[in-house]
Amino acid sequence: MQKIKKGDEVVVITGRDKGRRGTVLEVLSDTVLVEGVNISKKHQKGNPNQGVEGGIVDKTMPISISNVLVFNPKSKKGERVGIQIAKDGTKKRVFRPSGEVVDI
Repeated sequence: MQKIKKGDEVVVITGRDKGRRGTVLEVLSDTVLVEGVNISKKHQKGNPNQGVEGGIVDKTMPISISNVLVFNPKSKKGERVGIQIAKDGTKKRVFRPSGEVVDI
């Protein structure tokens, strides 16, 4: 079970985008794509056969999974996530400081 999943709201804790919040678009092996975070400019060549226009395009780049924390709406800050196994064998994600379930 992954600690950070697609659709989670996360907070960036280091780097030039520190403090910014966004939604996880995709989880790669050890990186995540976060909406509106780590944007870079890509100079794209046009291709009229495919209908692609050339120019400067904003592109979301991956950020390391260790540089983000899941946002807790109750405490209004990012918190670490752990995995707790219930007595019936099911796993659920919980916030480490409070023990509350992440998927509410």
